[in-house]
Amino acid sequence: MKNKLLITFLILMCSLFTNAQQNYKALSWNMNTAYNSYLLRTVHQQFSDRKKELTEALSSKQAISHYREDRKLRYKKILGSFPPKTDLNPQITGTTKQKGFRIERVIYESTPDRHVTANLYIPDGKGPFPVALSLSGHGMNGKVSDQKVAALFALNGIACLAIDPIGQGERVQLIDSVGKPLTRGATTEHTLLNAGSNLVGSSLAAYEYWDNVRGIDYLETRKDIDKDKIGCIGSSGGGTQTSYLIALDERIKVATVCSYVSRRERVLELNGPSDGCQHIPGEGKEHLEVSDFLLMFSPKPLLIMSGYYDFVDYWGATQTYDELKKVYKIVGEENKINMFTIEGGHGMPQPKREAAVTWFKSWLLNNPAPVKENENIIIPENELISSSTGAVMTAFSKEVSLPEYNYSLSRQYAPLRAEFMKQTDEVITSQVLDLLGITFPDEKVIVEKTGSASFRTYDLDKYQIIRKGEMPVPCIILRPESAIKLSGNVVLYLNENGKDEILNNESTILNYMNRGDILVLADLRGFGETADPSELNDLKYWSKEYRNAMISLHTGRSIMGQRVIDILSLIDFISMQPNLKNNSISIYANGLYGPAVIHSAFLDKRIKKTEISRSLRSFEQMVQTPIQTDAYSNVLYGVLKYYDLKDLIGKIGNDKIKFID
Repeated sequence: MKNKLLITFLILMCSLFTNAQQNYKALSWNMNTAYNSYLLRTVHQQFSDRKKELTEALSSKQAISHYREDRKLRYKKILGSFPPKTDLNPQITGTTKQKGFRIERVIYESTPDRHVTANLYIPDGKGPFPVALSLSGHGMNGKVSDQKVAALFALNGIACLAIDPIGQGERVQLIDSVGKPLTRGATTEHTLLNAGSNLVGSSLAAYEYWDNVRGIDYLETRKDIDKDKIGCIGSSGGGTQTSYLIALDERIKVATVCSYVSRRERVLELNGPSDGCQHIPGEGKEHLEVSDFLLMFSPKPLLIMSGYYDFVDYWGATQTYDELKKVYKIVGEENKINMFTIEGGHGMPQPKREAAVTWFKSWLLNNPAPVKENENIIIPENELISSSTGAVMTAFSKEVSLPEYNYSLSRQYAPLRAEFMKQTDEVITSQVLDLLGITFPDEKVIVEKTGSASFRTYDLDKYQIIRKGEMPVPCIILRPESAIKLSGNVVLYLNENGKDEILNNESTILNYMNRGDILVLADLRGFGETADPSELNDLKYWSKEYRNAMISLHTGRSIMGQRVIDILSLIDFISMQPNLKNNSISIYANGLYGPAVIHSAFLDKRIKKTEISRSLRSFEQMVQTPIQTDAYSNVLYGVLKYYDLKDLIGKIGNDKIKFID
């Protein structure tokens, strides 16, 4: 009997504790994927607008030509600028003879001291030969994984240049003192490197693009290569590279994209964003779908290769193909677009390799005879290594890593930042808002009270703050029990781990109550009540909100900018409440909230004082130290061309911003 009573008591206590925890919720609803759903509405709207634009362009050959050129301008706008072309300083470090072809181990510099390792497969004979650029997927061995398709090209009279992308093969960037990779694989390294690249106004996709452009430049220097017959092929991450490259490089005459083509809109909804190298910030804002990069290549010969059971959504691939067929039909080139699908999954197995080489032979050699892969060629990896150590970071004493390159760009931009901060407040504010991807909200906030309670030393009120077009902001106000105790200060407390952590910390609450402060606890979007489920954010990306941060960059409205709107909504709320509005407003924030609070303090003079702990102090610091968690939460694309956080703090006044670590 005693045991039954004890069990009943424990169940009752657990129930009371659970109810107490639930009472801290200020929103009138509960949905843990609400923020992602909110962001996807913008994604869908942007692609709906894009679909309307394309539909109108499909009315005539002239209209589709205008659409294609417009998309090229949009793409160039977000791709960023490139350095001047410098000497490639090409080296051939060795040659391997195979039956029917040879392999040259090649190194060239895409920029000074950024060495690109590659293998050039050259058919037996005199030449000059047509050539295919083979861009690697995400395997850590890079170009080595391209040997089967490259060999098949060479055996069929087409040379092939297989290139190591940044972070793969011999070009791993993040290594320890003995040259061992510091991350789990290429997709992680790409994603970590991309965040710092974004801050200086570039992307890993743009750096890969430039390395590949310079690869074509190298091919044009060779007498045994026919520079008028250049093609490009890539699978998976190589398919991404191929799509980005063929959109603008007019020298490419024929292309095959494998295990990449789908609908970006659908992929973002089904699986979320891919690796950092597969996205350029602002694509959604500029109405650029995956098919647009392929459309820019039209009406040149294009083969799409898919698998029915690929994790790259097949339905999206068919939709893209159908769209492109309409484009090619309008310009009278229906025979130059095709799709090849196998009963298989991801990658480029034998049937796809045969189809790809057949496609290239048809257009580069005017020979449509089906290609058959009769030999199982396996070339040892050590025979494909171009550098002396198998790693450019250790083979070349002056090798410039990508973090070093990004940091050098940031240093070059320092004088620009200094000049920018001399502008008027109006000019600076306009640019800050543009980088955040926001405008000052016109709509007034709507305040809905969702509950209240009284405790021994304070009263508690719950609210949800609603602004049209924005996520509701849940907040809780704690007031000392006696109005006599009021200090005249309202403290907006933003805790990275959610407001509940503070509400469950009695000593922290009593500290503010005993001082007579009015305490406002809130969860900005993506934190606390609207935090994204951890299981929906792959651990390899080192971010607990990777998908929402990347989708935000995709739409051109940074996650930091959205949180600035939330803070402005909270300040509006405090300023309009009769028992709050005559008090001085200060903010305490920690963790990922820090940069959003700094921007808010610059934009809203009603914030009189700010204290920040355990938070980022410099965007340039992020560039220097790419191995860190949750970087994308605080990425503003190209911000270091204009200002760093310390510049905004100086503008606000160092007496108003205090770091208390």
